[in-house]
Amino acid sequence: MPFFKELRRRKTGLKLEKSQDSSTDSNSNGSNGTVPPSKSSSTLNSVYGSSTTTPPSSIQPHQSTPNLAKSKSVTTMTSLPQRPMPLSGVSNRSSYIGLSAPSINGTITPKVPTSAFAPRIVSVSDNSWVHQKVLLVYGQIGEPSEKMLDGTLTVSHHQDNFPATVWPVSDSHFKALVHLTPGPNRLRFDFSSPKVASNNSSLPAHSTCMSINFLPLINSPPLQLVILLGKDSPGVFDAVPERKQREGNDLDTAIRKFRMAAYLWQAFTGEQMFRHSFGRRCFRFEEEWQTGSLTFRDKEMGQMRNEAKVHVIRSDKTVKELRDLDIAQQGDNATRKGELYTIAMEAVKAHFKPVQGQKQYISLLLLDSHWDTKAKTITGHAALGGGSGEVQLAIFGSQALQSYPTSIEEVVPAFSDCTRTNTGFVANDCNESGSNWEAANVGIGAHLHETGHLFGCPHQESGIMLRDYVRFNRTFLCREPYSTRTKSHGLRLCLPKDECGWHRLDALRFKNHPCFRLPTDAPLNPDESLQIWPADNGKVIITAPTGIAFVEIFTNGDDICHAWIEYCNGDAQSGGPPRQIVLTESDLKARLPEDTKAKKLRIKVHSVGQGSQEVEDFALLVKSKNSTVKLPNGQSGFKGCKLGESRQEGSQPEQVILETAHIQTKLLTSIKLYHGFALDGMEFCYEDSTSQLFGNRGGSPGGSEFNFDTRRGEILLGFYLRAGLWIDGIEILTSLGRRSGVYGNPTGGSGHTLIPPRGYSIAGVSGSCGQWVDGFSLIITR
Repeated sequence: MPFFKELRRRKTGLKLEKSQDSSTDSNSNGSNGTVPPSKSSSTLNSVYGSSTTTPPSSIQPHQSTPNLAKSKSVTTMTSLPQRPMPLSGVSNRSSYIGLSAPSINGTITPKVPTSAFAPRIVSVSDNSWVHQKVLLVYGQIGEPSEKMLDGTLTVSHHQDNFPATVWPVSDSHFKALVHLTPGPNRLRFDFSSPKVASNNSSLPAHSTCMSINFLPLINSPPLQLVILLGKDSPGVFDAVPERKQREGNDLDTAIRKFRMAAYLWQAFTGEQMFRHSFGRRCFRFEEEWQTGSLTFRDKEMGQMRNEAKVHVIRSDKTVKELRDLDIAQQGDNATRKGELYTIAMEAVKAHFKPVQGQKQYISLLLLDSHWDTKAKTITGHAALGGGSGEVQLAIFGSQALQSYPTSIEEVVPAFSDCTRTNTGFVANDCNESGSNWEAANVGIGAHLHETGHLFGCPHQESGIMLRDYVRFNRTFLCREPYSTRTKSHGLRLCLPKDECGWHRLDALRFKNHPCFRLPTDAPLNPDESLQIWPADNGKVIITAPTGIAFVEIFTNGDDICHAWIEYCNGDAQSGGPPRQIVLTESDLKARLPEDTKAKKLRIKVHSVGQGSQEVEDFALLVKSKNSTVKLPNGQSGFKGCKLGESRQEGSQPEQVILETAHIQTKLLTSIKLYHGFALDGMEFCYEDSTSQLFGNRGGSPGGSEFNFDTRRGEILLGFYLRAGLWIDGIEILTSLGRRSGVYGNPTGGSGHTLIPPRGYSIAGVSGSCGQWVDGFSLIITR
């Protein structure tokens, strides 16, 4: 018995020791035994770059979840991140003299002495998110005000997936184009100069490491790139003999040059939008898996990359027909002006086959443009941009294509090449292309100007949309060469203030353009329209379902806008851009120079949804008797802006003041719509069996009737119209949120929502009618 008692004591002691050891291990660093969940979570954080101590859990034991076993073996299930986290760490400007240089792909950088000559990136901050493959970077070395240095900057790319590129440093300033891959990109910028001591080793002496995250905007419509050829074209472009021998002038070279020019447009535009405080938003390209061309080494090595696709389309016209046509459309007496644009439009429609509601944005290069040395003119060339319907198109000739860079490494040499233009082989376009670098400016920049037109930009008072593209090179260089255009030496130092740019009004248009939308942008109401309502006391009320973006102000005779009002800075927390604003003549004139305030005012209002509405004479709108209506009860009614052109033969003005607007005992019970392929008329029916007719009772016999739920207090709220030259269709909107569906042609014209502004109600309808309704507006009252 004593033996068994002693054995029982020993077993109990062992259990106690094991329990104490287990308790001690659970509070230790996990070196003995299994690491508890809280510790393993910190390990996960070190792997995925999170700064938190506990990763998110999909299932965790809790007192309210009795079905989970409460035992020591419960393991927390962690959910892994949905995408790689941005590379951590602050931008490091370091000197590695005498120390081991860290890998540019590492996430941990050792603490090293800071170098005074490490590159300082000014244009973009560490861990920024961008949306373009080629990013423009601007920065400085040391303090330029104290000591100016020349040298070179070497950019090493993430995981060496793109060859290192070398950029000049001029007076301690540098600009570089950085190639990015989707996701996090760890980059290193190394400065070297014969005037600055180095460590005489292979390690960089003065370096900066930073991370940039590239998120492609694949949910935005792309800008398509197209080269158009005649049906019998050999596929070559104008070039001097030495260029032909050195790099060729065939179709493959044309594609690579056009692609590089397009990436320069993108880098330029993304930087400009950032400077306008609209984020790093930019248009994207349709891309395809192909042999890379953004670095010349890709062609040598056969390296495949995802890069912008250039569509090659052959016209049904011969080269001679295209060139002869262009001669016919030049000059003031041209009889076929614009036909080259029409031919290009037909070719791209046949190639892309756009469907209704699917807009295509296309920038096209006419490869068969040719400098006629005898006629001293460029044939087969047109510079136009715009479009309508489903296709927005810009076209430009290839007369300066030989001067374009073919890869990122050639950008600086191309914009520094002072070789004089040999007009025995190539054109000096507009006498602004006297040297190769100036020809590159005009070719790339003027084509971007036309691309601005396809995005909806008119001519502006400055910037790309004025011809400021003759300074396009300054965006990519810090030192400008001699200019034959100005017959003077270029700038010794090209700072951001010296560069060309997109005008503020261009940036305002781009901010809300479908091609420039960011993932963080709120979804838009599909109705892009806006309405302008004259009101009492000289006010004009403007409403838009998507919000008002900006108002352009013109004085009599102005073709270019010099004054405007912005409403685009509202964020999601403040409700975004306003959906209703009030303007007065004094508000508008306060933004004009003193000597123009007496002139007639014209305004153009733009909605966030890309709709626009113009008022030719602001004073006439608010003061004209045609804008006001006297109601039978003495109240004033106000006519909104009319939809439809009222141009049908025999069209007569019509107006109906609803009896419910001035007789309180009247009750509107239904509306009868008469329609076929357009709206013929509408009849307002009351509870006492009376009615009022606007238009006529044409279309389908008997029409269609929409009844209001009067027992629930449902009333007429407004209308949704499809309108162009006339009123194609109409839909009734009610106070209970019901919609009748469109009566008439639901796809004709464009959509417009007519709902009175806050504080006003519908008093009647006004417009005109011929064979069918060809003019329509609401009459509102307080």
